[in-house]
Amino acid sequence: MFRNIRLACALIIAMLVPCWAGDTPGVTATEIKIGGIFPLSGPASSIGQIGHGVLAYVQSINDRGGINGRKINYVVLDDAYSPPKAFEHARRLVESDEVAFMFSQLGTAGNAAVAKYLAAKRVPTIAIVTGASKFTSVKDYPLTTTGLVSYDTEGKIYAKYLMRALPTAKYAILFQNDDLGRDYVNAFKAILGADFDKRVVTASYEVTEPTVDSQVVALKSSGAQALFIAGTPKFAAQASSIAGTLKPAGLENSVGVIVGTPNKDPNDQKWTDDEGIKAYRTFFDRYLAGSDITNTSYLTGYQQGLVLEQILRQCGDDLSRDNVIKQAKSLKNLVLPTALPGIRINTSESNNMIWTQLQLQRWTGTRWEQFGEILDASSE
Repeated sequence: MFRNIRLACALIIAMLVPCWAGDTPGVTATEIKIGGIFPLSGPASSIGQIGHGVLAYVQSINDRGGINGRKINYVVLDDAYSPPKAFEHARRLVESDEVAFMFSQLGTAGNAAVAKYLAAKRVPTIAIVTGASKFTSVKDYPLTTTGLVSYDTEGKIYAKYLMRALPTAKYAILFQNDDLGRDYVNAFKAILGADFDKRVVTASYEVTEPTVDSQVVALKSSGAQALFIAGTPKFAAQASSIAGTLKPAGLENSVGVIVGTPNKDPNDQKWTDDEGIKAYRTFFDRYLAGSDITNTSYLTGYQQGLVLEQILRQCGDDLSRDNVIKQAKSLKNLVLPTALPGIRINTSESNNMIWTQLQLQRWTGTRWEQFGEILDASSE
C-alpha cells in the first residue's frame, strides 16, 4: 500500500512539471530558441536590416534578464531573398537547430516557399514580414500571424486616396511580378471596378532585373498623372525609409511621394520629446551603434521585438507551440511606444494581422508630413 501511495505521488509530481521540460523543441528552463530568416544580402538587403533590428532588441531583452527567467536564442539566417535558400534554412532551423517557432521571416516568396513545410511540422511562424493577402487567411494558415499591413488593405487605401485627389486622372502602377505586386494591383481593381482597364496602366518587373528604366519610360508615356510603385525598396519609392529608398532615388526627386505608415519617424523633430522615440534612440545608440538610424527598417525590427516580448510574456511558463500561436492571436489593444497615436494592435482567432491601420504621409524634401485620419481597408 505504501508503495502505491508513493507511486501516486510521483505521478502527480510528474504531471505538475511544466510542458517546456522536454516535449517542446527549443525550450529549456533557461532558454527558448527561435528562428528567423532575412535577406541580409541580395536585392532586398535594405529591408533585411529588420533582422538586425530584431536581433538587437532580443539582445536588450537578454541583458534585462530575459523573460520569465529564460534568455532568447534567436538564430538568424540569410536567404538573400531566394526562396530555395529560405526553404533550406527553414529545414535547418526546425530539424537541426530545433527552434520552438519561427519569428519575423521576411519576404513574400520566401514565406510561401516554407509555408507547407512548417505547417506539416506544426511549427508556428509568427509576425512574418510580408503583407501578402493569402497569409491573412486564418483557415489556410492557422499557425501564422502577419507583421505588416496587408498589401490588399494598403492598396485599397492608396486607390481610395487617388480617386479623391485625382478623380478623373489616369494612374500608372509599376509592380513587382510576384504575390506582393499582384496584391496591390488586385486591390486597385477591387476599388476601381469596371473603370480599372480605362483608368490604369501597369508594367511589371522581376526582382532580378538591374533597373526598371524601360518600364518607367513606358508608364510615363501613357499620360498617367500618378505613379504607384508596388515593390521592394531597390525599385520603389513607396517605403518610408529615408536611407533605404529616398536617398538612392534622390531626396529632391522624392518630394510629393506619399506612403502609409503606422509608425512615428524617429528622425523627425516633431517626436524629439516623445518618450517612445527617446527610448528607441537610446536603444539604437547602445545596440545598433554605427548603423544609420534614418533607415527605418531598424525601427520595424525594434517593433517586431516589442511584439515578440509581449507574446512571450503572455505565454508565461507554457511555451508549447499551441500556446505560442494562441497568445500571438490574443493581443488586445496593444500600443507600441513608437506607433503613431491612435494605432493599436488587436489579434484574434479570426484576425491574424498585427497591423491593420495606416496613416498617410507626404515627403516634403526634408521630412514626412502626416495628413488625414488613421485609415484601414474600410475607411472611405
